[in-house]
Amino acid sequence: MAHIVVTVEKGFNGKPLQNAAVVFHAVRNGVNDGNLEVKTDPDGKATIDVIEIGSQVTVQVIAYGFATYASDMNVDGPSKELLVKLQRPQAQVSDYQNNDGKPAEVKPGVQEHVVPKPTPPPTATPATPAPQTAPATSPNGPPQ
Repeated sequence: MAHIVVTVEKGFNGKPLQNAAVVFHAVRNGVNDGNLEVKTDPDGKATIDVIEIGSQVTVQVIAYGFATYASDMNVDGPSKELLVKLQRPQAQVSDYQNNDGKPAEVKPGVQEHVVPKPTPPPTATPATPAPQTAPATSPNGPPQ
């Protein structure tokens, strides 16, 4: 078994990133050995000791607010280390055209789906009060 340590840092300042999900997908001799997920500790390190030497491993790092990272590596020795510097998501670049034939515009920053706020229903105008009617008389005569 190999000792694998993945260190995850923020790409813009080099500080460790806690609670990033590090997913290991191992394949040995063409046979899928399954997936394992480990969270990073306060030092940004995820350690695993159950992957066999000679395996081909895909490492994927997922953290909220950062672009997903993936890399393949061969586990060819008793220990392996990987340093991952996660970056903020970038704007998507497109070669597509708008409906009017112009190139699609690239907006800077993260492209997120904007959900329109629901409009409140129009306020109802106060209804005119019902006309007052005379009290009903009982069959026994007028009220006493």
